[in-house]
Amino acid sequence: MLITFVVLYLLVTIGIGLLAARKVHSAKDFLVAGRSLPLYMNVATVFATWFGAETVLSVSATFAKDGLGGVPGDPFGATVCLVLAALLFAKLFYRMNLLTIGDFYKERYGKLVEVLTSVAIVLSYLGWTSAQLTALGLVIHVLSGGAIGLNEAILAGAAIVLVYTIFGGMWSVAFTDLFQTAVILVGLSLVAYLVGDLAGGPAKVIAQASAEGKFDFFPSDAVGWWAMAGAFFAFAFGSIPQQDVFQRMTSAKDEKTAVRGTIIGGLMYFCFAFVPIFVAYAALVTDPSLKALFDGDDARAIQRILPDLVLGKMPIWAQVMFFGALLSAILSTASGALLAPTSLFTENVLRPFVPHMGDRQFLLTLRIILVTFTAAALIFALNSTSTMYEMVQNAYNVTLAGAFVPLLAGAYWKRASTQGALLSIVLGIGFWLGANTLAPEALVPPNLVGLFASIVGMLMGSLAPQIIERKGHSIDAAIHRHAHGGHHAAPHGTHH
Repeated sequence: MLITFVVLYLLVTIGIGLLAARKVHSAKDFLVAGRSLPLYMNVATVFATWFGAETVLSVSATFAKDGLGGVPGDPFGATVCLVLAALLFAKLFYRMNLLTIGDFYKERYGKLVEVLTSVAIVLSYLGWTSAQLTALGLVIHVLSGGAIGLNEAILAGAAIVLVYTIFGGMWSVAFTDLFQTAVILVGLSLVAYLVGDLAGGPAKVIAQASAEGKFDFFPSDAVGWWAMAGAFFAFAFGSIPQQDVFQRMTSAKDEKTAVRGTIIGGLMYFCFAFVPIFVAYAALVTDPSLKALFDGDDARAIQRILPDLVLGKMPIWAQVMFFGALLSAILSTASGALLAPTSLFTENVLRPFVPHMGDRQFLLTLRIILVTFTAAALIFALNSTSTMYEMVQNAYNVTLAGAFVPLLAGAYWKRASTQGALLSIVLGIGFWLGANTLAPEALVPPNLVGLFASIVGMLMGSLAPQIIERKGHSIDAAIHRHAHGGHHAAPHGTHH
């Protein structure tokens, strides 16, 4: 019965995605939904950017094990990311009329910085996308009662997401996000009510969590503070230079909608992220034997707390609501997580070397790269035993060390130069990898070492004599050019 409902739900989702694909007539439609989404759709897509597998299964389980102190990155850092992105970059990106976030680096610093930052951002998506595919596989595996192996289930899940994303791009993502957000809000709220009731009511759950110290957020020593800062910064700053955040902001119909939609979506995410956290802890109160999952060799095992409880203790309609909400969360994030690196790689890594690509050829190339990236993410997912929360946090360390400082300095510091950006990227990534290899357990986390090095590189490179020629435009010049009929983000065939 449950399997039948889940299969029907997946077919409906694919159907919505394929119907939305009829709106795709150009690369702009495929990448940013023709920049035409109204506020309610923009809010839904922003909410769905973050509300994925790791929120429902991994962040909630991590809280159940370690309390609020174990989840500073998500939802706290993730929400700060969306609010900062809206306040600092939404209007700017909109006025520059960019197609991808890689176009910003090209506009500001030239082709070499564009390619380097885009490669870093694309690589960061391997962990992020793999987390979603792993979760989708886990759900299919659990629902089949183990009849479908985990690896086979991950392959099946990837195929489902690929089918509707490859045809409709951002239009499919937007329409399925809207549908899936509604299912998430209703489904998880009902499950929270039921599980809370099983545990003896919300007051009992909250009182027990408080008694066990689960609400202790601030660390008691310097080691804890540094670790918390590393996790928080990875999400709050490292996820700003990400194509999926950019894509959802700039799909809005105008800049005001982009700002409002991103802030509302971010705040809505923060509030609702606590629902699965409540459900996971209520599950432990209801069935303390689930704590045994914390002791397994495979870190992914703790992510089964909610699926196991729902299948074991809930009526069939609640199972349908929970797995519908869970699949919605995963599918809405996974589709964006596949589309974002695909668009960035095609536009900012491949296209500079094939400058005269027509729109139809560009669309075909996007779809080929989408399949290729899905295959790469699958290989990563099938060979990782990290939790989804860890996979996502590791993904953002790449962009924290290599892409955030050039983005912020390029937007708000007129003296930021091509030389500064290159030094920032090289030192940031270099020091992060070095610290990760040589001293991963040091007091200062490797990702913060990379961030500090990136800041030093930007300052040194921009203030020193310019050995490397300045490329790109100032922000004012770029906005002026686009306001007076310039092409989006300096087409590669006419690059300065």
